Amino acid sequence: MGAAVGEWFLGRARGREDLRVELVDLVDYAFPARFPEEPTDEMCRFAGAIERAEGFAVVTPEYNWGYPASLKQAVDYAYDEWHAKPVGFVSYGHGACGQLAAAGLRLVFNELRSVTVRNCVAVDLTGPLGGPALERAAEALLDELVWWGLALREAKARRPYVG
Repeated sequence: MGAAVGEWFLGRARGREDLRVELVDLVDYAFPARFPEEPTDEMCRFAGAIERAEGFAVVTPEYNWGYPASLKQAVDYAYDEWHAKPVGFVSYGHGACGQLAAAGLRLVFNELRSVTVRNCVAVDLTGPLGGPALERAAEALLDELVWWGLALREAKARRPYVG
C-alpha cells in the first residue's frame, strides 16, 4: 500500500505551483544491513538528498503501533541534514490509520532538530484512497510545510542555525 499512498500524495504535491517536489524512495537505496564504521556511497547519496530539500512529507505505514525499522535506519543515515527543516507525516494503516507511527516519528525528528508540523494525513486502509476529507488534509499539510519551509529559509538566511 505504501506505493499507492505515496503516489496519491505525490500527485497532490506536484499539483501545486509553490512546490518543487523530489521523491526520495527508500526502495531506490541499497543501504547496509548494519550501521557501518564509515558511510557507504548509498548513505551519502541519501544524506545529499536530505540536504538539498527544504522540507519533507514522510510517508509511513504503522506496524504493531510503530514505524518500520527500515525507515528509522534511513532517517539515522542523515543528521545535520535534517536540522531546521519542516517535517510532516502521511501515515496509513488500520485502526489508528498510522497515526501512532507518526507520533513516534515526531519524537525522532524533534531530536534531529527538525520542526514537525501539526497537520497530517492519516489514511485508513479499510476505506478508499482519496476523497474530500483526505484531499483537505493533504492541502493543509502542504500549506503548513510551505509556510514553515519559507519561514525557516528566511531565518537561516538572516542567521545561521545554531544546532
